[in-house]
Amino acid sequence: FFIQFYHRIVLLAVVSTQSYGSSGINAEYGGRPSANTKMGPKRIRTVRTMGGNTKFRALRLDTGNFSWSSEGVTRKTRILDVVYNASNNELVRTKTLVKNAIIQIDSTPFRQWYEAHYGVTAGRKKKQHTEEKEEVSQSNHVKRKIASRKDDSKIGQLLDDQFSTGRLYACIASRPGQSGRCDGYILEGKELEFYLKKLKSKKAK
Repeated sequence: FFIQFYHRIVLLAVVSTQSYGSSGINAEYGGRPSANTKMGPKRIRTVRTMGGNTKFRALRLDTGNFSWSSEGVTRKTRILDVVYNASNNELVRTKTLVKNAIIQIDSTPFRQWYEAHYGVTAGRKKKQHTEEKEEVSQSNHVKRKIASRKDDSKIGQLLDDQFSTGRLYACIASRPGQSGRCDGYILEGKELEFYLKKLKSKKAK
């Protein structure tokens, strides 16, 4: 009798685990709804997590810190558009900001730094239409320093063309739904070529 009673209890425990695992016994394994961070005025919510820790759920973001790796420079700039996502085209249509999404950012902060650092205008088309600007007074030491940097002022043709349009392609490296930030890096070199081909083939379809 005892053995039959014991087996009945074990069977009930197995059935209850299978039936109510997601909402009962194993509730801690259930996930939260996705943030689906969109472009817009900054809106962030805090979420209490296990152990009393906090996550920052970004619902809307319009700016982020982006690094220009080859120059070792990081600037805060505006997010203008979402152009490509390898996982789902629906995320591009709805302008959802997720990790590894390819976006367009404002090039102004990087162009201003480039001009101040090298004394050269980024973007070849802009060079042809530049109006005469008032010369800023500089000491001889500063002039020599800027002149010594001009040899290193060459950037890739594809990146230079983007400076003329005022928009740069960048990749999101952070997780907006977890950290509440949209940070990333500017695409350059082979990686930029790869995504430009992807965008071109996408438009051809």
